[in-house]
Amino acid sequence: MSHTSINPSTLLAPTPVVLVGCATQAEKANLITVAWVGTVNSKPPMVSVSIQPIRHSYHLIKESGEFTVNLVSRELLHATDFCGVKSGRDMDKFAECNLTAIKAEGLTLAPAVEESPLYLSCKVRESLNLGSHTMFVGEIVHVGVRSDLIDEEGKIHLNKANLVAYAHGNYYGLAERLGFFGYSVARPEVFKRRMEEG
Repeated sequence: MSHTSINPSTLLAPTPVVLVGCATQAEKANLITVAWVGTVNSKPPMVSVSIQPIRHSYHLIKESGEFTVNLVSRELLHATDFCGVKSGRDMDKFAECNLTAIKAEGLTLAPAVEESPLYLSCKVRESLNLGSHTMFVGEIVHVGVRSDLIDEEGKIHLNKANLVAYAHGNYYGLAERLGFFGYSVARPEVFKRRMEEG
């Protein structure tokens, strides 16, 4: 099958869609929807979020040096979309979306979203002005996981979180599990057992 050439663009898909929490001493807690987010390092654990300088949240993160990354479930999707099209300059997004701001462990100002299945507390290690966006690289100093997603052995079951992804302007639910890291070389009995474990 052939490919058609199009203009260069950020057509990486799917990507996570997350709610980024931020605040300063002077300004109330805010949320911004971000799809330009990714892991950048494992030791120490770090993620990046890319935000346009014209956005209200940009200045909050720049000033405070911290932010949270809150994963989005189907139940949070309507609020997530709303937080991407409305500005925190004009309203309290937590109140408008009926969401609960909680203290993010390891941070002083940036809130986490209580309704999120999982949140990452991040301290800005570096910011890079790349053109239209500034990329904030944050070191993850704490991870908060909703208790019902952890079994008695401490294993996290994000398959039960109803997570959502973003692809070219649309949201999609993550549903069917197709494999696990290394499944292509796993023995048949290992594949069967791991897939049954979930």
